[in-house]
Formats: sequence, C-alpha cells, structure tokens
Amino acid sequence: MLERTYEQLSAIEGQEILERLPERIKNAIIARATEIDYQIEAILEMAIAGYLDPHAIGFADCKPGRRA
Repeated sequence: MLERTYEQLSAIEGQEILERLPERIKNAIIARATEIDYQIEAILEMAIAGYLDPHAIGFADCKPGRRA
C-alpha cells in the first residue's frame, strides 16, 4: 500500500463517511455540495475544519464561478 503524502479525504473515504451519517445530514451535505459544485469530501472537510477551527476555510469562502 502506498503511503499518502497529503491530508485530504479521498472520494472513497468521503462516501464511507457520508454513508454513516443520519439521512437528514447526508441529504444536507449532498445538497450543499451540489449547490456550490464541490466534491462531497471537500464539504465534509470544511464542515469538520470549521467545527475545530473558526478561522479555517469555510462555506462562505467557496464561491465557485463567482467573482468577488
């Protein structure tokens, strides 16, 4: 097995986490990922990071396709 050199969730890991969440939370994460056109694993990472560190990149920072 290759050692990972980065600290990001893979798509497979994201799906594994998503499958274990309550249905309403799972649906909210999928809806948010669709809304901002981000991968499920990125949404999960931002949610966890925002909980652990209020200064971490969050959903308000994600505006794909929009210019400031």
